[in-house]
Amino acid sequence: MIEITLGSAIIYYFASHALENKKKPPEAVYYSEVLDSRDPSFARNHSEVVMIKPALENQFRGIVRQAYDYSCGSAALTTVLNGFVGTQLSELQTMEGLLKFGEYNRIIERRSFSLLDMKRFVTALGYESGGYKGEFEDLIKQNQPAIVPINYAGFKHFVVYKAYKDGRVYVADPALGNISFDQSRFQEIWENNTMFLINVPQEQQKNLLALQEADLRHVDDATINRYAIVEVQNSPEFMNKIADRASTMRKVIDTGPNSPTYNQPINTFMRLYYKRK
Repeated sequence: MIEITLGSAIIYYFASHALENKKKPPEAVYYSEVLDSRDPSFARNHSEVVMIKPALENQFRGIVRQAYDYSCGSAALTTVLNGFVGTQLSELQTMEGLLKFGEYNRIIERRSFSLLDMKRFVTALGYESGGYKGEFEDLIKQNQPAIVPINYAGFKHFVVYKAYKDGRVYVADPALGNISFDQSRFQEIWENNTMFLINVPQEQQKNLLALQEADLRHVDDATINRYAIVEVQNSPEFMNKIADRASTMRKVIDTGPNSPTYNQPINTFMRLYYKRK
């Protein structure tokens, strides 16, 4: 009897540990589905793990998002300090530094930070910096991030210039995330052709603001306008056939009195429809 009890305990121990679930990563989604729901066999299952991330995580990749309507300057400066200089500051720490070393009374009065406030704080951190005025070509030649003021949608705003490629200017916007403008549009909104640069030794420079493949995925306005009014390429009948193939099929009795198959079994297709509440 003791041997049976001991054996059962050992079997239970190994079985429970063998079937113990591993800790799932927070970005993992596990799902399985039948490849063809009309196939009565459940042997054709498809299962896999999909790693997903919130869209905002990539939209604000490398960017310190501004916490207040008036804090685009401090958020843009923190973005450059962390992504290019290599500091690890929060926006709050940068705001405190700007208030301490900048023109405190004027900051409170205008509820915003200036390039002079930024220069004084960066100097206190031990780096050379300055605001400059130049042409668009001068901005490109720097080959480094720069804080630039823009006048966009009727508001004065600070963004971080990241790079220029194939006629587009890529910026890190503390309010909107990683966005881009075509060259002519950027030059229209670039205020006073001003740029703020921080001088950092090359061996210390970080590349957290470097362009990535996700930054290059954009659709220009001309393409959107062209395809927004294009007529449907395929007929509704053709699209219905495609939808029927992807849906679940079932047998029902035709209840339509005017149908040639009235009171006869026919195949119907169950589709899923979604709508916002």
